[in-house]
Amino acid sequence: MSVISLPAGLTTRPLTLADAPAVFAVIAAQERHDLGRVEVEEADLITDWQRPSYDLGASSVAVLDGEQMVAYAEHLGEERYDAAVVPSYRGRGVGTWLAQWVQRLGRERGVTILGMPVAEGSDGDRLLTALGYEVRWTSWVLRLPPGTEIPARPLPAGYALREATPADHEQVWTVTEDAFLEWSARERATLADFAAQVWQRPGSAPWQLRVATGPDGQVVGVAHVWNAGTDTYVSRLAVARAHRGRGLAQALLVSAFAAGREHGATSSSLATDSRTGALGLYEKVGMRVESTWVHRAVRLV
Repeated sequence: MSVISLPAGLTTRPLTLADAPAVFAVIAAQERHDLGRVEVEEADLITDWQRPSYDLGASSVAVLDGEQMVAYAEHLGEERYDAAVVPSYRGRGVGTWLAQWVQRLGRERGVTILGMPVAEGSDGDRLLTALGYEVRWTSWVLRLPPGTEIPARPLPAGYALREATPADHEQVWTVTEDAFLEWSARERATLADFAAQVWQRPGSAPWQLRVATGPDGQVVGVAHVWNAGTDTYVSRLAVARAHRGRGLAQALLVSAFAAGREHGATSSSLATDSRTGALGLYEKVGMRVESTWVHRAVRLV
């Protein structure tokens, strides 16, 4: 891939925390064009940027037309980056420039493979395909239609569901990371980074972090959710390996969605991908695929 330059008149600089609204606007414009709706929230950006391990200024670039941000990219760590271009600025080489920028940064950091999720069939999907990116896995956003309820699943004897307390936080981190690292090829998140994305997320409230406890009172299952408008979104759902097959995941979903409705939601959603093997589980309880994403990546060595 030959090195390209940005179109004349566009400038660049690193992102700062104060750029969250502008970056959100760029991503929202892209999603509105590609999906017909906006799935991202500004809080999603802040939770990533406030991780103690993350150096936003050293890991990001904003593309500006005058004072207006029209594109951005950031290396979130290890093999993952995100980027977006305002649709009216597509077709000018901005997306290709961003891909080259983040690949260069990845090589400097010793990364061997680098990728990002893009909506299947979107302009971004076509661009990355043309740049030699290959699909590593597929992910889906699923929604429980309004008025639909997942059938309650009785808990086994000795198990209970409740809101998490600060005393549970380390167990919540352990159960969730243990479960996610069974299929996710990354380093274990530190407790501080995990906290920044869960109970320190902007707008966090006690009802949003729910746990299942076992007969010994220890945390064996976790659901982290929040309401985005009138939708309850499940960010994390995990059950310790030794306690699976007992209906805890379904019971946590029922509890989480009910709590969301109590706080004004009328629908519920979550995301899963082909590495987890959980798509069938969610479809079985009545959830339906709303959008499909592919994680495209390129090898840097």
